[in-house]
Amino acid sequence: MPRRQLTIVLVLSLLLVQSFHLYAQQPSATPSPAPSPQATPYTPRDANDPVERIKAEGLNHSQLMQTLEYLTDVIGPRLTASPNMKRANEWTRQKLADWGLQNAHLEAWGPFGRGWELKRFSAEMIEPQEAPLIAYPRAWSPGLAGKLTANAVYVDAQNEEQLQKYKGKLKGAIVLTSAPRQLKARFEPQATRLSERELLDLANSPDPAQVPPRPRRAPRTPEQRAQEAFNDRKTRFYYEEGAALLMDGSRAGDDGTLQFVQSASVPQPFDTPAAKRIYPWTVNAPKILPQVSVAAEQYNRMVRLIQQGVRVRMSVNLDVQFHDEDLMGYNTVAEIPGSDFPNEVVMLGAHMDSWHTATGATDNGAGVAVMMEAVRIIQALGLKPRRTIRIGLWSGEEQGEYGSEAYVKQHFGELEPQPTPAPAPAASPTPEAQPAVAPTPAPTPAPRLIKKPGYENFDVYFNLDNGTGRVRGVYLQGNEAVRPIFRRWLESFRDMGASTLSIRIDTNTDHESFDTIGLPAFNLMQDEIEYTTRTWHSNMDVFDRIQEDDMKQAATVLAAFAYNAAMMDERIPRKPSRFR
Repeated sequence: MPRRQLTIVLVLSLLLVQSFHLYAQQPSATPSPAPSPQATPYTPRDANDPVERIKAEGLNHSQLMQTLEYLTDVIGPRLTASPNMKRANEWTRQKLADWGLQNAHLEAWGPFGRGWELKRFSAEMIEPQEAPLIAYPRAWSPGLAGKLTANAVYVDAQNEEQLQKYKGKLKGAIVLTSAPRQLKARFEPQATRLSERELLDLANSPDPAQVPPRPRRAPRTPEQRAQEAFNDRKTRFYYEEGAALLMDGSRAGDDGTLQFVQSASVPQPFDTPAAKRIYPWTVNAPKILPQVSVAAEQYNRMVRLIQQGVRVRMSVNLDVQFHDEDLMGYNTVAEIPGSDFPNEVVMLGAHMDSWHTATGATDNGAGVAVMMEAVRIIQALGLKPRRTIRIGLWSGEEQGEYGSEAYVKQHFGELEPQPTPAPAPAASPTPEAQPAVAPTPAPTPAPRLIKKPGYENFDVYFNLDNGTGRVRGVYLQGNEAVRPIFRRWLESFRDMGASTLSIRIDTNTDHESFDTIGLPAFNLMQDEIEYTTRTWHSNMDVFDRIQEDDMKQAATVLAAFAYNAAMMDERIPRKPSRFR
């Protein structure tokens, strides 16, 4: 290469290297993530507007996440009547008192039954290979006297003849009781928000008064009854044969998530009426076998190994403690006294009890932290509500809304069922010997409402129990009269995504205890996020799944609703009475 050309090449190479180093020092061209909506402090549109002040306090100076972190990470799971549940009661009572709320106290209800505490647990497959298992004991399961090392036996029986093939083979064994659950790939996102279409559908829900009521559970078919009766028979067989431990696969969840690992089962006929059922927390409950649930993927593998003729051996440690020194459950209650109508009560509430496989963050530490933050905001701003604003943090919800139901019964009222009259007599047979007409069933009479002194002074109850999603609106619970009131209140939160009103009746949480006796009570509408798909009653219901900005928004909405209700000239309208 000629000297001149070589010189040009060297100069160009040097320039190229310098350009590379300069480029390497430049910031990446990848755009930065958008800042959180609360990264910029919220500025009130009107510094004298109480709702604008509520929004500024709740968005700029929130203590919600600190509250929730302590409740979930430090206190942990809060099974009803457990030491952790009582600790949560005491801690929330003190926290509310520290914030300046009045009459912070615990209210006993019950008796509920025995508390239960998991002291130590591990489970692993040790043959044909070592494999630690993602597994949890069922609540109120008894423990083991020591480490259990035993063969696993999968009982694959659809009738009595097949069941008898296992006679003499279960003594001391770990019995796999459920069929493997087929798992499919997920092509839809686990986390979702309510779409505009879904919100429109909710807004257009039909009036519940015009829709025939649906039974909470469809009547069982003869085939279903026969299957459930045989399931009872299999359970008795496990006990008769001397099994050491019962194990099943998680009823829902995948990717290592277990859902609905709830209470241990007490053997009894499937059709035992609810009022006569025996629960594992009952003081005189019969002795039951230890019960454990395993992640579906691992459970399925063990079943397949056994079906291939491969021996599966397992090792399980399970140490628990029952607590019968105090059989009562407790609710935490505190209030901000009203200035003009102190005997009239606006209530905020959420259940504080949880299941034991996680720390109860979305179900329902989120609701607890939101409600606590709502009253903290009102108190911190020095707002003076005309009516008393009271917070109730319930226990026993997961077992049947026991805590809120007992509170309502003690303070406001209860329903007394009325005897059903005898059916009308059948029509006399005709001379033509036509078949006799069946007696006309008598309609079920309306229950009698027994009011307590607080019934007439009660205003309204607001509840939150659907996870970590932001508030999108309110379920009106069939009370059309509140629509214009709530519509006006939601105008302040339209730009924060809360604007939908649905006449629909929402169920299965604590507002039902109030609504059942005719008191205005509402559960707020929330985005799903990943509640049903991932965190609800699962081992993934932990603090890390909480969406901070959603929670702050929810707290400001609830604080504003409570304050607005407390400041009205009149109380919230009630639905027409259906009681005697």
